[in-house]
Amino acid sequence: MATIESIEKAYIDFVLTEGEQPKSVYVFAKKNKMPEEEFYRFFASFDAIEQHIWTKFAVKTIAEIKAQEIWVQYTAREKALSFFYAFFELLKSSRSFVVYSIKKQPKTFSTPQIFQGIKDVFESFCNDLITEGLESNELSERKFFSNRYKDALWVQLVFVLHFWINDNSTGFEKTDEAIEKGINVTFDLFQRSPIDNLFEYGKFLAKNGGIKEKMGFGNN
Repeated sequence: MATIESIEKAYIDFVLTEGEQPKSVYVFAKKNKMPEEEFYRFFASFDAIEQHIWTKFAVKTIAEIKAQEIWVQYTAREKALSFFYAFFELLKSSRSFVVYSIKKQPKTFSTPQIFQGIKDVFESFCNDLITEGLESNELSERKFFSNRYKDALWVQLVFVLHFWINDNSTGFEKTDEAIEKGINVTFDLFQRSPIDNLFEYGKFLAKNGGIKEKMGFGNN
C-alpha cells in the first residue's frame, strides 16, 4: 500500500538517478509496482510532489524552532534568523534534491508553482513575527510599506537558497554569513531610522506651516 512518504521517496530516488522527472505517471507507477490510481490518491502530478516536499521543509522548520524554550524570548529579528539557520540546516540532508529542484525551474520573476506552498507557510510565519515586532516597537510602522515586510523576507529566502546551492565553502560557512548579513540589513531597514525621524519632522513642519511667520522670518 503506497503512502505519501513512500511516493515522495520513490520520486526523489528517480529524479536524482535519472536527472529528470518520469515520462509519465504510468511509467512511474509501474516501476514502483503500484496501480496508477494509487498515485492519484495522493498527488495530481509530479510537480505536486515537489510542492509538498518543499512545504514540509518549512512546516518542519517552524515546528522545531517554536519548540525551543527560548523561542518566546526572541525578538522578531532573532526569530527570523532562527528560521533561516534551522531551515538550511534541515536542507543539508536533502541537498541533492534541493539543487535538482531549483536548477530545473525556469528563470522567471513569478513564483514557480512548486514553491507556492512553502511561500504561503513562510509568509504566514513572517506575518506573525512582524506583527509582534510592530506591537513591541522593534519594527517601524510605515504606511503602505509595513505589509510588504514579509515580501522582503521571502526575497531574502530565495536569494539565500540560490546562494546556498552554489556555496562550496567548508560547512557552508559563506551561507551562514549571507544569512546573518542579509537578515540584519533587512531588519535594519524595518526599524526606525534617521529617515523616519526626518519624515516625522517634515510632517510636523507641514502641520505648523505658519511657524516661520510667527517667528519673524516671513516677508521682509
